[in-house]
Amino acid sequence: MSMSERSGPQDPIWLFDLDNTLHDASQAVFGRLNRSMTDYIVQHLSLPHEEADRLRMHYWRRYGATLLGLEKHHGIRAAHFLAQTHTLPDLEAHLHMPKVDRAALQRLPGRKFLLTNAPADYAKRVLTALDLASCFEGVITIEGMRVFGDLRPKPDARMLRVVLARHKLPAHRCVLVEDTLANLQSARSLGLRTVWMQHYLRHNPHGPEPGVPLHGRPSWVCVRIKKLRALHSWARTARR
Repeated sequence: MSMSERSGPQDPIWLFDLDNTLHDASQAVFGRLNRSMTDYIVQHLSLPHEEADRLRMHYWRRYGATLLGLEKHHGIRAAHFLAQTHTLPDLEAHLHMPKVDRAALQRLPGRKFLLTNAPADYAKRVLTALDLASCFEGVITIEGMRVFGDLRPKPDARMLRVVLARHKLPAHRCVLVEDTLANLQSARSLGLRTVWMQHYLRHNPHGPEPGVPLHGRPSWVCVRIKKLRALHSWARTARR
């Protein structure tokens, strides 16, 4: 029986972020990725390390992804940048996901898609290492986030519209589960329901976003959770 056959017509359609939503990327990944991206900028833009690090953060804050700034302002090829910065030897040995969260995700009713700004090779490695690949009907990565030739990763609402149309997903049935508020805000503007995953935010070198306390709930967030198993009880009330 396929995943779609196991899903009822009233079950939510889940769109899950990957890093710091399904696993603790703050501890295992982000520090290494940040260093790798800074080193890439040093090498390919011939900048001192400190300046390269500032530029990396500037583009991340301005565009939501360092890559967008490098592509837009410096002609960096996305495929080359992603391949060079996401190699991360021995990544799998550093990944961790609580067993109860894995079991909760596997039991969660409804169709499930991964929606991540990470590249496909990296996402595949993480899902395989965490034994999650079979949970998802589809995996949507940054390579599939171009709109009319331009890269439009989260939080770009134009990309999200295209993704929903491509997979024939009605927005009102979709739920985005994310750790990043900007991504949730754009999803909510299109009519998706939104879940703010807060489990790993305290150790995130990027956040939470400035000025937003973890005990608050912005108007575009439908619910906030710290454990994936909390989705089961919320899903019952979210059915239409």
